Amino acid sequence: MSVQAVARRYATALADVSIQRGEAREVRQELLAWEDILRTNPNLRDVFANPTIALDQKRKVLNKLLEITRPRPTTVNFLKVLLQNQRLTELEEINRKFAQVLDDRAGVIAARVTTARSVPVATQQTLEAKLHQVTGKKVRIDYDTDPDLIGGLVARIGSTIFDGSVRNQLQQMKEKMAG
Repeated sequence: MSVQAVARRYATALADVSIQRGEAREVRQELLAWEDILRTNPNLRDVFANPTIALDQKRKVLNKLLEITRPRPTTVNFLKVLLQNQRLTELEEINRKFAQVLDDRAGVIAARVTTARSVPVATQQTLEAKLHQVTGKKVRIDYDTDPDLIGGLVARIGSTIFDGSVRNQLQQMKEKMAG
């Protein structure tokens, strides 16, 4: 089974529990913090990934970290299940799927908008309303900047890309002129 399929199963189960308990947002934040811990501590990640280290030793390491970070019981149980099933090193993909499942259940769609310069708040609200009209869903937008766009914007929603950048328009003109 692929990592994405496994991640979706774990994410869906966690979403069921965390939504039922009314703590989906908090669990999401705690798991993002754990993802960051594993990403910034390669030795720790290696310990959890190493099959020659006994599960009991890994459990001791995890329990010590849990004492320090003090996440809520739902997060603790989930991390312990991941460790038991040797999936703790796949937390990044599980987190990505968890966010998607939560968004789907809330009727929210994620979008990434890239512009040449930062976007003023009023323009962000207008853009959010326009994307809501196009998709029919509430839109959560993450903004990036890329000066190479020159102007305009590129909006990515799932696998759909709306490219209204000046760079793209110049490229299209160049292609038309070249014949």
